[in-house]
Amino acid sequence: MLEILVRLMAETWLVTGGSGQVGIALRRLAPAGVTIVAPGRDVLDMAALPDLDVLIARESITAIINCAAYTAVDKAECEPELAHAINAVAPGRLAAAAARAGIPIVHVSTDYVFAADGMGPWAEDGAIAPASVYGASKAAGEAAVRASGARHAVVRTAWVVSADGNNFVKTMLRLGGERDVLNIVADQIGTPTHAGDLATALAMVTARFTSDSDQRSGLWHCANTGETTWHGLAEHVFAEAARHGFKTPAAVNAIPTADYPTPARRPMDSRLDCRRIAQDFGIRLRPWQDAVTEIVATLAAQQQEQIA
Repeated sequence: MLEILVRLMAETWLVTGGSGQVGIALRRLAPAGVTIVAPGRDVLDMAALPDLDVLIARESITAIINCAAYTAVDKAECEPELAHAINAVAPGRLAAAAARAGIPIVHVSTDYVFAADGMGPWAEDGAIAPASVYGASKAAGEAAVRASGARHAVVRTAWVVSADGNNFVKTMLRLGGERDVLNIVADQIGTPTHAGDLATALAMVTARFTSDSDQRSGLWHCANTGETTWHGLAEHVFAEAARHGFKTPAAVNAIPTADYPTPARRPMDSRLDCRRIAQDFGIRLRPWQDAVTEIVATLAAQQQEQIA
């Protein structure tokens, strides 16, 4: 899977969102021959981007990977302008700068662009109909990248989890240590995606675009294989947590979405059809269970190091 990466020479990639789960994973990955430039918010504020042409020229950027996003799905319902600025306007400006510099941009998007009541698995050409401010802002970001004139890859993913940042797996471990009973939604279907696995896929896609000038722009879906519900994911997390000595709840009850109302509507079926990225790039991510098992083991090891 990494063969194309080791052939890279003297590449410099601008990674936005470097402090997020996928950005951290990309910085950690740092393929041979590639320098990752991941400015902090003080240098690259996605809500008010600086002169990108100067940054690209100064750092000799050869590709952009946009991992930055406003991801507070429920809060976005109250902050639509900020969500739109970060998720729609900023990607368009990044892509326009990439077009002017003649470099490719790889833009990360989301399953939340699809309808709340639609049926997956969703193919790339599935009709988008976001049911939330967050989903609408991400759909607008995709459109802005496509309209920029830059060579681009829009990569949709879903349910990102890792040992870094804030995500469902870490929340479950925290709540499991605090409560004896948890109620978890069991009628929303999707696929947990390991940030590290996604980062490797993004690096492969970027490497193809920088090494092959004939690579055509497009849209691809990328997630770990398999499917589950939030309840099913929680059960797997706690099964692995118990093996590593974490405190786990006595009961994990399955509830319908109707019993857990949120400001933003989520897709009931977030499954993504990832066959196109397998065909075009040879990217096939491992089963989500293996990925989550690794995350829990990593967090357990980190906990042991802190105790020691």
